[in-house]
Amino acid sequence: MSLVANTGKLAGRTLFVTGASRGIGKAIALKAAKDGANVVIAAKTAEPHPKLPGTIYTAAEEIEALGGKALPCIVDVRSEEQVQKAIDEAIKKFNGIDILVNNASAISLTQTEQTDMKRYDLMHNINTRGTFLVSKLCVPFLKKSDHAHILNLSPPLNMNPYWFSVHVAYTMAKYGMSMCVLGMSEEFRSHNIGVNALWPRTAIATAAIEMLTGDTSTSRKPEIVSDAAYLMLCRDPKTYTGNFAIDEEVVKQGGVQDLTPYACDPKKADRLMLDGFLEEAASLEQHRASVSSAAGQRRRYHTSAVRRDKNESNSEGQIPSLFAAISKSISPELVQKTQAVYQFNVRGKEEGVWHLDLKHGAGACGAGQPPRPADATLTMDGAHFADMFAGKLKPTTAFMMGKLKISGDLQKAMKLEKMMKSLKNKV
Repeated sequence: MSLVANTGKLAGRTLFVTGASRGIGKAIALKAAKDGANVVIAAKTAEPHPKLPGTIYTAAEEIEALGGKALPCIVDVRSEEQVQKAIDEAIKKFNGIDILVNNASAISLTQTEQTDMKRYDLMHNINTRGTFLVSKLCVPFLKKSDHAHILNLSPPLNMNPYWFSVHVAYTMAKYGMSMCVLGMSEEFRSHNIGVNALWPRTAIATAAIEMLTGDTSTSRKPEIVSDAAYLMLCRDPKTYTGNFAIDEEVVKQGGVQDLTPYACDPKKADRLMLDGFLEEAASLEQHRASVSSAAGQRRRYHTSAVRRDKNESNSEGQIPSLFAAISKSISPELVQKTQAVYQFNVRGKEEGVWHLDLKHGAGACGAGQPPRPADATLTMDGAHFADMFAGKLKPTTAFMMGKLKISGDLQKAMKLEKMMKSLKNKV
């Protein structure tokens, strides 16, 4: 639900939006379309995803249904050739580019030792290099516009070491986007190109997040970000540049006082999950627990993990009983659907290491480290672990509150959440 009225200021303007086939990128494109803007949908999704709705072509249909004009382009921002081709097509169709929105991004919330270089390269090539590349190639045309903006969906440059310690590779990649704002805003000030950053104060519900987590009740809708982006892009680029804006603050300045309608669940509007990289104490407090867990528990399990053979695992306590129930629920279908190996580092009274193999053969689980390398490792207190499988504690909430630490492949860890839902009635 948009709470910011369209003014028509972007009518006839051409926006080049990366990652605009769904989520926040598409929301920004649709908001501009209501003004009658032209939108270049620069994204990779040309074929329908089996679980995520939306392609560059369906996004184009939605834009034109709202009164805008659309140009869907297959673009991987890592490819200079694809980016240049899309820009050439945009110039041919719309005779220029007025606004660039660098929205495309990759994420992996892993610490140094758990970040494989393939994932590191992906984040840096999409986030930092992709933003720089698309900006570089669009600038010659932005210089010709009388209303030129570059807007990066990236966080404020908060140099608190905390935000590096939790996921240094991801932080570096996102801050690379923000450093583009810092440098380009000054570099292109004389050309009247406004270069700014926008970041959400809370978690934002998108189709991808909903698919991965199954719960968006403590998030806000993408419209708060698109409303903020619209207000920023309507401002005079000659004077509005070099800002690191937060969506909530922007829409409030734009006259929106009641933010409740932006909440996915209005009943939880005062208990929303805060995003990272914020300077406010509440954000640090919500995330800080994960830092101590990452620093202490990872060392403990790396050097002196409590390992037990299956024969040593007894029936006392919740965890052995829990894994006994999980074992009975494993099926070839579940293995085929999940394709991941998990390691569970359990803390507290029932401290130990357990594993769940949903990748090989008919699947297996039990005490001790997995016989094959884990795709994702989850660390948490035994009581919270039992609550999670019983459906009393959502893994996403536990993760953001520091009760659960995930290392390795976050997407595969989120697959486990869906499996938990199917098991909770059996466990």
